[in-house]
Amino acid sequence: MKLNKKLLLIIIASIAVYSIFLILSDFNKLSEKFFDFKVEFLPIIVPLVTFGWLALYFRWTILLKNSGYVLPHRKNFQIFLSGFPLSITPGKVGELIKCQLLKENFGTPRKITAPIILVERLYNAVGIIIISIFGIWYFDFSAIVIMITACILTVIFIALRSKKLFTMLINKVSKIKFLSKFSDSFIDSYDVINHSIKPKIFIICSVLSAIYWILESIAVYFILKSFGIDLFEISDVILTYTTSIILGVASLIPGGIGVSEGTLIGLLTINGLTFSTAVSLTIFIRIFTLWYSVLVGFIALKFTGAFSLNNSTVQKNS
Repeated sequence: MKLNKKLLLIIIASIAVYSIFLILSDFNKLSEKFFDFKVEFLPIIVPLVTFGWLALYFRWTILLKNSGYVLPHRKNFQIFLSGFPLSITPGKVGELIKCQLLKENFGTPRKITAPIILVERLYNAVGIIIISIFGIWYFDFSAIVIMITACILTVIFIALRSKKLFTMLINKVSKIKFLSKFSDSFIDSYDVINHSIKPKIFIICSVLSAIYWILESIAVYFILKSFGIDLFEISDVILTYTTSIILGVASLIPGGIGVSEGTLIGLLTINGLTFSTAVSLTIFIRIFTLWYSVLVGFIALKFTGAFSLNNSTVQKNS
């Protein structure tokens, strides 16, 4: 099955999930809420989300440079954006297509780029933890989720800093049938992963990750403002939004679709919004924070020629 067909199936499934939320809400009230959106906020919301991507791109280039690869920005940025539509695959593993595109365009080996993409996922989580700590006392539920995530990340980073612990962890994971064929590749990639989390790189990449989440959370704050919602402080928005993302990622469901939306709707209703209002806000939040990037990424995929790749091409070893 080609890449575009897989993405089409995920998008169809996403539409089905959103349809369920629409059916469960009061459609008349929901349609009225959609028209409450003030378009004058678009020049604020869209740049905030877009500048957040630039923070992630700088992180991407730093990690590549740290592994000895300095690539032309124009093509590298296109390849970076090409990973966005694949963020709606389970656990964002579809972003590994960037490895194949880098190999075809620059000859960059997958044993270098694949672990960098894994490290990116870890830095995303670190960024969420950093900005969430500032308002952790607002929601007990969010505090529990964030603290559990922080503990898991601590264990992972300790394991990554010790080759012995890392090998033991991979050997345990390799007992899972689906992951067994990847165990040798992960062990071979240890040096790249370890080199990508050294103190200086860790600080820089963590700050860039935090900047990304801050900009996206501020965008969510202005989405609420665009509907005339003034019930939330920015710290409330950060915790509500990041909690929904953490649970969505943990579910391993493509793009966290359904889980992130359900969590966001639940947290918004707990804080006094009606179900219909929460649904309409959630849909707009996900349009700007997920589907906008997917759309831009689709355009980038076209320019990079990724649609011509099939499963066998993407899965070839370097």
